[in-house]
Amino acid sequence: MSAKQAENRDAVKQPRVSFAARLATPWTHPTLRVALVGSLLLILAFPLFDVWPLAWIAPVPWLWLARQRELLGQRPYWALYFAGLVFWMAIEYWLCLPHWATSFGWLTLCAYHAPLPVVLVGFSRIARQRFGIGVLLAGPVLWTAFDEARAYAFTGFSMGSLSHTQYRQPILIQTADLWGEFGVTFLMVLFAAGIAAALPTRDDRRLRAMPLLASVATLAFMLGYGKWRLDAPPETFKTGPKLALIQGSIDSEFKHDPTKVWRIYEEYMTLSRQALAADPEVQLVVWPETMFPFPWMILRDDAQAPPEWETSLDEIRERQNNFRNAVITTARDLDKPLLLGISTIIVEVDGTRGYNSALFVDRTGQAGVRYDKQHRVIFGEYVPLADWFPFLYKLTPLTGGTEAGDAAQVLEVGGAKLSPSICYETALARVIRRQVLELRARGAEPDVLVNVTNDGWFWGSAELDLHLACGVFRAVELRKPLVVAANTGFSADIDSDGRILAQGPRQATGFINAQVRLDRRQSVYLNWGDWLAGGCFIATCLTGAYELMLRRRVGPNPNGVS
Repeated sequence: MSAKQAENRDAVKQPRVSFAARLATPWTHPTLRVALVGSLLLILAFPLFDVWPLAWIAPVPWLWLARQRELLGQRPYWALYFAGLVFWMAIEYWLCLPHWATSFGWLTLCAYHAPLPVVLVGFSRIARQRFGIGVLLAGPVLWTAFDEARAYAFTGFSMGSLSHTQYRQPILIQTADLWGEFGVTFLMVLFAAGIAAALPTRDDRRLRAMPLLASVATLAFMLGYGKWRLDAPPETFKTGPKLALIQGSIDSEFKHDPTKVWRIYEEYMTLSRQALAADPEVQLVVWPETMFPFPWMILRDDAQAPPEWETSLDEIRERQNNFRNAVITTARDLDKPLLLGISTIIVEVDGTRGYNSALFVDRTGQAGVRYDKQHRVIFGEYVPLADWFPFLYKLTPLTGGTEAGDAAQVLEVGGAKLSPSICYETALARVIRRQVLELRARGAEPDVLVNVTNDGWFWGSAELDLHLACGVFRAVELRKPLVVAANTGFSADIDSDGRILAQGPRQATGFINAQVRLDRRQSVYLNWGDWLAGGCFIATCLTGAYELMLRRRVGPNPNGVS
């Protein structure tokens, strides 16, 4: 290299940037800073911090950004994506707890949920520039549409909805019987959008009062409707059966411990006896998901011994009899009907099928209704494509998957119809609604919803709070009491107004003897479903399609999205 070339190279050489300066650069990004304020407020509103009033203003920073004529800083939408990622990683951290391999699922789910502020800001700006629709309407529509998409994509995951922050405020969530939990989110974002629309922007320094009327009207409507629903006359209700909800505390792990089976059994038997001693009039004892540690085995007439079991068919029959005797002995010992969270194994001519089940047993040990879980958890109860490529299970802590049940079930106790569900089925409103409608069509609409779950995988984390919040919303949406028997917590007695009448401890043993109150009221949501959220999703999709069409025909809007 000549001296002249070296001189030119040194002339254009950029000054060295220190490591500290590089580290600080992202936090000086003007769009990112505002977006992270919204993320922080949302994190504080959810468990474990549970500062629920912050949820009403947490969307304001994101909605305020949507009002800007131009987003500042390089690659502002990547900044928004990062802010969304921070929020979801904090809310869904508990997905890392069951096993190191589940961290990959956590990162994947968070990456999939992270575009929330991107969609909110980007599509709000399109709506304003193409159609003249302000953030006051576009904001709640887009947020609700995103939640609706989350409830379906990749089998669906609805935990972490904005409305869940209000699950301990019954007066604020009663509108869920009109349009579900997403409708409550719509109204909360509408409240925040009124504030965001009133604030000055970089381009318009005026403070507007009119949009605040939307916030006031929204809150007044929610409070008024909530008070009306909570003041239902006494004749609306009827006394139902007494249920004992048993909560052991056995943390779940992906490792074999031959002594654990008996420790689980003894713990749940002891707690069941204590519950019955406290109230001998209990009519049904409920054990959580898979907490009856011996499987319910069924051998078909043409069954053959699976080669991988390395045992004879006679030995399998003996094992079946032993497991069934354990069920019979348990029911006769407690002298009460049982609803047991149990694994079901069906042995057939061409192999075995496994189900995650809730089995009803009368006081003599005679088995009755068995409900097999219909909505399985992806990567928790099955791995996609593993039926064709079994080696995929070797990449996960699972040894195999379970099958999906094909029908909702109902059992009768004390003159009331009870419908069981298992684990995260209560995390998806559409799943429980579909089951209730299926039973209604069969002339057996349930009076009470019963959820059995094993939350011992999550070690007392905020997952327990989020799962309980889902149960509260299912009760309000369908106007049916919902009871939960949960290993490690939270077991709960939730009435049809979403009030938590009793709650088990976090990661500790206990029991709840619940006197269920039946509700005669009807629910718009049960009859019509997510009509509001579905409409928001369709409107969002049409907006996106229209924008793409215009860009292909005439190019970007000269005042368009930056």
